[in-house]
Amino acid sequence: MVLKNFIVFEGIDGSGTTTQLKRLAETNPELYYQTAEPTSLPTGLFLRKMLKGEFSVDEKTNAFLFAADRCEHIYGKEGIINQINNGKIVISDRYFFSSLAYQSISCGEEFPLMVNSLFPLPEYLFYFKIDAETALNRVNSRNGQKEIYEKLDLQKKIAEQYDKVISSYEKKMNELSLSDAQTQIMKIIKIDASKSIDEVSQLINKALNLQ
Repeated sequence: MVLKNFIVFEGIDGSGTTTQLKRLAETNPELYYQTAEPTSLPTGLFLRKMLKGEFSVDEKTNAFLFAADRCEHIYGKEGIINQINNGKIVISDRYFFSSLAYQSISCGEEFPLMVNSLFPLPEYLFYFKIDAETALNRVNSRNGQKEIYEKLDLQKKIAEQYDKVISSYEKKMNELSLSDAQTQIMKIIKIDASKSIDEVSQLINKALNLQ
């Protein structure tokens, strides 16, 4: 199932998804609804403490916790579906594709797929592709506490998994479009996130026909 008027930005830490989400939302604040995962809900705040290294859980528990936060994000009282039904276009900084990339490192590829298999697809998926060194340099230039995943060797592995995840969905969408031209498919747009902020914004606007 593809959820119309739902846009997702994905990429490793430091790829620029948060910056671009804010930029896009600012073009029409009345139309766009900004959100992110982990959420600002109690479930998401719990996860953010874990990401800061305040406590740890088993990796499979981690996958379930992210999926629970995501479920509330989609179906909750003020969630994504509710916002869309109220006429908003929802832009999310991360969605289940990040779980497939990050959690497959420790859980294997099948477990995160199973846990997230029932969530709807976005109408647009923007994948911010960038090498891990450049992205981590950006992270290191920020002020603030680093998260547990923000290590070069780990980010390289996650970047590889992201490539695999996005490629697998490209293949699925191509197969769907060939089998039934009437089927609504998720549109996947790869972005060279090493470009300047303005250049990336232009690429996004062009893909969304905002120019």
